[in-house]
Amino acid sequence: MWLNEIIYALLAILAIILTVVILGACRWRTATRELYSRLNAARLETGIRVFDSRELEDLPAPVQRYFRQVLKDGQPLIAAARIEHTGIFNMSQTGNKWRPFTSREQIVTQRPGFVWDARIRMAPVMTMFVHDAYLAGQGLLAARLFGLLRAMEQSSTPELAQGELIRFLAEGTWYPTVLLPSQGVSWESINDTRAGAHFTDGGTSVKLEFDFDEEGLISSVRSPGRYRLVDGVQVATPWQGRFWDYELKDDIMIPHEGEAAWLLPEGPRTYWRGRIKRIEYEYAK
Repeated sequence: MWLNEIIYALLAILAIILTVVILGACRWRTATRELYSRLNAARLETGIRVFDSRELEDLPAPVQRYFRQVLKDGQPLIAAARIEHTGIFNMSQTGNKWRPFTSREQIVTQRPGFVWDARIRMAPVMTMFVHDAYLAGQGLLAARLFGLLRAMEQSSTPELAQGELIRFLAEGTWYPTVLLPSQGVSWESINDTRAGAHFTDGGTSVKLEFDFDEEGLISSVRSPGRYRLVDGVQVATPWQGRFWDYELKDDIMIPHEGEAAWLLPEGPRTYWRGRIKRIEYEYAK
């Protein structure tokens, strides 16, 4: 008799877990579709449709070399991108608690925006669902266990919007026509291997420093003060993204691996390492 009771109890627990998993996944898919709708509702038509190398003439030398390496004259400008990643994510702010993740990201270049939809495997039956987004000038960051139980949520603030716009510009290495002057990026010379990029969307402005390797490709990008949440307070912190393993995609040279880190006084705190599994472009028409 007691064995039957244990089996019934286990079956009831499994049924509850299965219900939570299915309900959470359904609600998360609905929320994701709503974010995609907001992303597409903010899209603007691109006036310029192809890359003209003449717009490089007044740019810093390393920036000119970069664009000549990754683009061809007459290359259609990227209007949108869809990227699938796989990798590991550090869930700890002070130590190393790496967990595997998969994600899908949709990007629109005009008006700039993106939606990152990730799954982080916390344990064999526990998955954290994450949304990271920049939509019509507003930032969004949310995480829910099973897609249902709130673990973290940040509503849009100027600090969050700034951080998300930094991410959009830094990830321009994956959709590089967005880094062209004709797309709103202003470049300034720093030295032979580094240049600064200024970009503004609505009321948010950001500046990043790009480093270029011996082949002229972007190897890293840094912000002197990207905001991160520390004990409930937004703290401006130096931040860095690194990129490598460049390959051609539709005649565009892009990196297929990268990582992101906070540059803390005690040393870099890497929190994201990933690789592109798949990337597709939609071009300006």
